Amino acid sequence: MSHSAAASPLSRDASTPLAQQLALRFAERIQQRLLLPGARLPSVRECARHHGVSPYTVVAAYDQLLASGMLEARKQRGFFVRDLRDARPHAKQPAPSPAGNAPIDASALIRGMFQADARHAPGLGTLPGDWLDLPMLQSAMRRVVSQSEEPDQLALQYGEPGGDPRLRAALARRLEDIGVHAAPEQIVSTVGATHALDLITRSLLSPGDAVLVDDPGWAIEYARLSQAGMRLLPVPRGQQGPDLDVMARLIEEHRPRMYVTVSVLHNPTGHSLSLASAHQILKLAEAADLMIVEDDTYAFLAPNHAPRLSALDGLKRTLYVSGFSKILTPAWRVGYVAASADKVHQLTELKLLSTLTTSPMMDRAVAICLEQGQLRRHAERVITRLDAARQRVVRLAEEAGCEFVTPPQGLFGWLEVGMDTERLAQRMLDAGWLIAPGLLFSPTRRAGTLMRINFATSQDARFWRLLQQLRERR
Repeated sequence: MSHSAAASPLSRDASTPLAQQLALRFAERIQQRLLLPGARLPSVRECARHHGVSPYTVVAAYDQLLASGMLEARKQRGFFVRDLRDARPHAKQPAPSPAGNAPIDASALIRGMFQADARHAPGLGTLPGDWLDLPMLQSAMRRVVSQSEEPDQLALQYGEPGGDPRLRAALARRLEDIGVHAAPEQIVSTVGATHALDLITRSLLSPGDAVLVDDPGWAIEYARLSQAGMRLLPVPRGQQGPDLDVMARLIEEHRPRMYVTVSVLHNPTGHSLSLASAHQILKLAEAADLMIVEDDTYAFLAPNHAPRLSALDGLKRTLYVSGFSKILTPAWRVGYVAASADKVHQLTELKLLSTLTTSPMMDRAVAICLEQGQLRRHAERVITRLDAARQRVVRLAEEAGCEFVTPPQGLFGWLEVGMDTERLAQRMLDAGWLIAPGLLFSPTRRAGTLMRINFATSQDARFWRLLQQLRERR
């Protein structure tokens, strides 16, 4: 099913029975990871009412999914999606695509929101393509080839282990703008920010280590840490930042090795740390000998003066991570880590073992975009456009009866909808809209009434009218 198209109604004139049509619809969503393992399907009565069929038809459809191994029935609780990796083979449905070892939350985000049509995806994780500066990207790539002193070396040989020297020099200048002092030798380029986070985990932690994470937070990060064998310690994150009392208690009880956080334009709440909160976090970290990984993925959408933990700490116990997929293009997988010299050495050694090097051509292209201020000017245009989009979406959301949990900032809004957003996601999908329910941002996959919206892709009034109608029917 296309993410941008509404699901067609069940047909009473088709040769396929209604129950089988309904079963196929749910099966497709399970295989596409738009319904997560553990997700509860609508009750028989609710599903019948929504699709305009009899309860008997819904029971027959659920029975087919039970027989195929896609669902399990829990006594007095309902029907739940099984993990497809554990489901037995079946004849009537095609085998699902392999998911690897990543938890389903992360896979759902990648397969769903990142591949969706931005015109119909209020939950998208990136800027729409038409907001990006394609001529700048094309010009940078041409200059990589035509103006390089040694184009053969860039195009035909491995790059330097730490990354392109020109990129690292440009990054050092960029970090100075936000108060983070790092020599080029303290920076290593990576295949996107996620690769940077993975290198940090694998080089500085051991399986079984406890790690503090924001709740809500980024599902990919939860998945990555869990996959590496870490114990996640969720710290509630709200309008005032992380709950420092909870953080202090968790530190005392579990002695974590690391805190992974987004301090500026946090995903999904949009919140940025205050200077006072940042100071208190660093005091706790120093007392507990705690490393802090600061993921500043949205740096170009935030003011340079926003407090960064790495700037206040001087990269003593902090590691600063960022990348360019949110502002340049998701297709250019270029990220980086800035840290103390000893940590950068460890990261570079592991990078050599895992990926040899990053692409010298991509590194150089990003360096060119940073130089002469082209990327800065592009970011300024995006911020202006995003400010206007945010104002429009805030008005539409409030007219639909929704409330923002934290003041709207940056790319994302954290919205109180007033109904179960896991159920809402399925209703919206029937109408052709892909949203990001709150459970995707919960380390315990806790359902609730919150959802993340992307201000750039949530400007269609039709979406908000439908949301208001569904809220009124709940």
